[in-house]
Amino acid sequence: MNYTQLTQEQRYQIYSLKKIAHSQTEIAACIGVNKSTINRELRRNHGRRGYRPKQAHEKAIGRRVGGRKRISEKDWQLVEEKLRLDWSPEQISNWLKKNVNSQICHEYIYKHIYTDKRNGGDLHTHLRCQKKRRKRRGSYDRRGKIRNQVSIEQRPVIVDQRQRLGDWEVDLVIGKNHSGAVVTLTDRKSRFTLLRKVASKAADVVAQAMIELLNWVGYLETITSDNGKEFALHEFIAEKLRLDFYFAHPYASWERGTNENTNGLIRQYLPKDRDLSTLTAQEELFIMDRLNLRPRKCLAFLSPFEVFFQYQPVALQC
Repeated sequence: MNYTQLTQEQRYQIYSLKKIAHSQTEIAACIGVNKSTINRELRRNHGRRGYRPKQAHEKAIGRRVGGRKRISEKDWQLVEEKLRLDWSPEQISNWLKKNVNSQICHEYIYKHIYTDKRNGGDLHTHLRCQKKRRKRRGSYDRRGKIRNQVSIEQRPVIVDQRQRLGDWEVDLVIGKNHSGAVVTLTDRKSRFTLLRKVASKAADVVAQAMIELLNWVGYLETITSDNGKEFALHEFIAEKLRLDFYFAHPYASWERGTNENTNGLIRQYLPKDRDLSTLTAQEELFIMDRLNLRPRKCLAFLSPFEVFFQYQPVALQC
């Protein structure tokens, strides 16, 4: 079995999923690693107070021993340039290796960021994970059942395999005190993301936004949503876009893991204390550009834009 070194962000994901009683197999599927990686992580980095992500990351880094190659000032300038575009250290590390033949471990980049923070710098503000996620609390949803739902169990197997473009997941991101909302759509294969502010969670408003967002898209096969009443007009949406609409099981957010993960990335730009009714079209475009133009590990460090539009970039000459 292959063991994958985990990032600090992934360790926070493991902590959150473990707290809500997900199995090791489910956690592995959610963060895209082999289940043996999760087993080894929990076994080797478990402390007296249980699994704590910060402590686990420090223990893992402490075990890594090796010589350090001097990194040039030019390379650090390039690293900082990408950080200010909100690329993660791991994305930067692999981009440098592929495009400028420079090898900087992502852990060195994290160390550089935290050194910069201690010296009063702001590089750390571009990291996605600023603090631990809060545990969700609340009672079960009692809003009633949507008519004529088609279960995710009837969805074609090819959707799970991420072999084609056009299989979308949809959700709403809600503003502070339910002030405003944003429809988010993510393609399962490419992770290409679209978003649009809506005036309310009313089903007709959400349906119109979804149709407008996807009307120009050339790849439309399926949409998968949760059981929110905002998707009550699913049959109308399916007819207008000529695709199939499926619903995940209640309280099974991992069945829409691509979109859930994307919403977490969007929260870097639209935090939970933001009134989303003030969101502008310029901000929407800015966020979509930031998400769609940066390389992703799950895409072999291609960007969602490159995968969705099957664009082949020219290698940089450095």
